Amino acid sequence: VAIVSGGLATQDVSTVSQDHSPAIEPFLADQIEVLKGPSTLLYGSGAIGGVVNVVDGRIAETPVDGLSGRAEVRFDAGDKDGNTDMFRLDAGNGSGLSIHADGVYRNLNDYDTPKGRQQNSFVDGKSGAIGASMSGDWGFVGASVSRFRDTYGNPGEPGDIAAGERGVWLDMKQDRYELKGGLNDPFGEGSGLRYSFGHTDYEHTEWEGDEPGTTFNKRANEGRVEASFEFGGGWKTAFGVQGSDSTFSAVGEEAFVPKTDTRAIGVFGVARNTWGRFQADLGARVDQVKYETETGLSRDFHPGSISLSGGFRLNEQWRLTANLDHAERAPAEEELFADGPHIATLSYEIGNPDLKKEAANQVELGLNYQNSWVDAKVSAYYNRYNDFVYLADTGGQWYFDEEDEYLPIRQWSQADAIFHGFEGEATFHLANNDTGAWDLRVFGDTVRARLDEGGNLPRIAPSRFGAQFRWEAERWRASLGATRYDKQDKVAEGETPTDGYTMVDAHVAYHVDSGSTAWEVFLDGNNLTNQDARVHTSFLKDDVMLPGRNASFGVRLFF
Repeated sequence: VAIVSGGLATQDVSTVSQDHSPAIEPFLADQIEVLKGPSTLLYGSGAIGGVVNVVDGRIAETPVDGLSGRAEVRFDAGDKDGNTDMFRLDAGNGSGLSIHADGVYRNLNDYDTPKGRQQNSFVDGKSGAIGASMSGDWGFVGASVSRFRDTYGNPGEPGDIAAGERGVWLDMKQDRYELKGGLNDPFGEGSGLRYSFGHTDYEHTEWEGDEPGTTFNKRANEGRVEASFEFGGGWKTAFGVQGSDSTFSAVGEEAFVPKTDTRAIGVFGVARNTWGRFQADLGARVDQVKYETETGLSRDFHPGSISLSGGFRLNEQWRLTANLDHAERAPAEEELFADGPHIATLSYEIGNPDLKKEAANQVELGLNYQNSWVDAKVSAYYNRYNDFVYLADTGGQWYFDEEDEYLPIRQWSQADAIFHGFEGEATFHLANNDTGAWDLRVFGDTVRARLDEGGNLPRIAPSRFGAQFRWEAERWRASLGATRYDKQDKVAEGETPTDGYTMVDAHVAYHVDSGSTAWEVFLDGNNLTNQDARVHTSFLKDDVMLPGRNASFGVRLFF
């Protein structure tokens, strides 16, 4: 799954390893789009699992009239202890000039688990952004500047607490500058032209106690231009070009990736049409990705992807969907060139500069049902990978100098693999009367991943299923739900099983409207049964548990 912000890559190093937090704040977004099928090719190749596009609204595309905003103050208690404060403001003169500001401050101490405090799990972060734009019937143009500062511990390496030793912690800084614009009807009625450019300066230092360990740096430029058209016969299309130029480096005693320059350019096109009860979408994309390292290594890839999806409405209640995808992906720089200890993920990583591009062929079938008392959807997929890239445990050990401590050696490998799975959910509208609206949501998903030659792939998510009971009245809303995560014992060589657990959560909120202002008081409870919960997909699962029983209380303001 790829994550983009306003159609541009986040350009942090969260893709390098799981300990690097992505620099995105969901609270600040206008909306979060989850895209699958042909529309994913607008933003990149190889995202067979879909694309998450965060629309942050910092550059207004339509005129803003007056002042609006929202704010939240949250206090965490129980097994989590801390507070989070955030706000967003949008203002405009109604004639085209619009401005935006947002900010977040988060301070969370080490959290508790059923087996004691999870040392070194603290978070101390702050971020802010400003934006301005001009817009009208002709289109829009604007710019934004954002700054993200985050300090957080890596609980997999807490250090020697008894000796007063501090563990591995991370200090992240990111500055981002964006320019966006668009024209309405530049090529005739129904057409459009959009462009966006971004520059990112990113720095991320992994501290080992009071000593700096490895510093990650990334300096990136990215741009895209997209033109849309409406042709005769009902066709709606979009064509565009996207390019990026970045330099990534890791400097320090445990630098495990050499300095790498990456240049990428891609062209794409998508189209949609509807004939009565049938809708079809198709898309195609071709990219060129080139890597050059300071050690003299270079690789050049040319991935291509094509996607076709269709939906047929059988009647007013039933709709059948189908997706066919061929997606290719160039290996990432760490998959190709890594060679060194990565303390934050507790492993010695070895890349493979001879990796080929990864290719996936997937078919997915879905069925949706909707009437006055239920909304339901279910889908199943089968995905065959050629040259799937994964990080395999070798069984080897890398020892620190003059110490008995060691790290497991993991190597980026490639093999053919098969993924197949199922997901579904249904919301039953039980009642809607003087007492309020009563709903019951049930859901579940499962995936199975195996190598063609036999054996399981590592760090595959377990099956899960659950239910949530929801109630909403004029001013009140509440929910109570439980999610069961099954035991994952279908593990790869060198990997340990993870026990299953059930998470029980509850939420209640009281909402008051007062003229143009609205207030909301809320109370959230998570892991109410204080389960020993570990995430199987994490490299640190044997050392790091999820928070135990905890509660959050807060106030939200909307105006």
